[in-house]
Amino acid sequence: MNSTDKSEQSVLDRVLVLEMVRVTESAAIAASDLIGRGDEKAADAAAVEAMRRAFDTLYMDGTVVIGEGERDEAPMLYIGEKVGGAPGKGPKIDIALDPLEGTTITAKAGPNALAVLAAAEEGGLLNAPDVYMDKLAVGPGYPEGVISLEKSVTENVMAVADAKGVEPKDIIVCVLDRPRHADIIAELRGLGCGVVLIGDGDVAGVIATTDQDTTIDMYMGQGGAPEGVLAAAALRCVGGQFNGRLVFRNDDERARARKWGIEDLDRIYKLEDLASGDCIFAATGVTEGSLLSGVKRIRRPNGDRVMTTESVVMRASSGTVRWVKGEHKL
Repeated sequence: MNSTDKSEQSVLDRVLVLEMVRVTESAAIAASDLIGRGDEKAADAAAVEAMRRAFDTLYMDGTVVIGEGERDEAPMLYIGEKVGGAPGKGPKIDIALDPLEGTTITAKAGPNALAVLAAAEEGGLLNAPDVYMDKLAVGPGYPEGVISLEKSVTENVMAVADAKGVEPKDIIVCVLDRPRHADIIAELRGLGCGVVLIGDGDVAGVIATTDQDTTIDMYMGQGGAPEGVLAAAALRCVGGQFNGRLVFRNDDERARARKWGIEDLDRIYKLEDLASGDCIFAATGVTEGSLLSGVKRIRRPNGDRVMTTESVVMRASSGTVRWVKGEHKL
């Protein structure tokens, strides 16, 4: 380990990894009150406020680099906002967050809604603008460079199938169920691939490639760039490969990217470009999902009412993954 690695590790050592779970738990619990209520904005606002309060209990000098939008768009957890209980004193930490990844999912009581964050030493996370990103991901165990956004859908599937020692028809790919992905889906099915369509929640979709139980081999398609950074932080901790390329629909989005220091608008980003050095990824389930169980309200035989949560927290420097089950008295 070189001196830079030691510096990065010592900074995050001062922010207890498990404390980040308290932050995502708080957001998930707050959002859970609005599961199935049909109000996306209220669910998101509840998660944002709870996450903001939880951050302020941590000894750190944090800066939101990916948040709810720019300051004039979001009253709290906006890009550039300072969080943490030790401004100017605690370790400088960059935060990427999505207090409620899956607002529509939550409003409709669908699967895989999460409260998510990633943390790294200052400068360790790409300050991605709120635009779309082409994404391509596989889990650990493949030769470096097995996937690339410079390849076609067919070429990527063939490369993964060859590395895995199976036929293309044995590859299962997760894709967001969107009209813009019609051509990708048709090409995958033309190869005989299994296609797992998800309605929302592409952070969970990318992470699913790392879990053998999901049987998902690849993730591909277009989703939010901020979610791409969060997913990349998770893959940094558990292994895998990721390619991302920003997609701009108009000059306003290109100007937004340049505002955050992005000059090469056609660049293909890999894991280390999106999340470098030591980093932490934490998530708590809001609704039931393939990655995490959702928040549940239970009455014990003794009459106590409790909420249960399930979370995961990962760290890049150690490769540690902790699954955390919480019980919270009402």
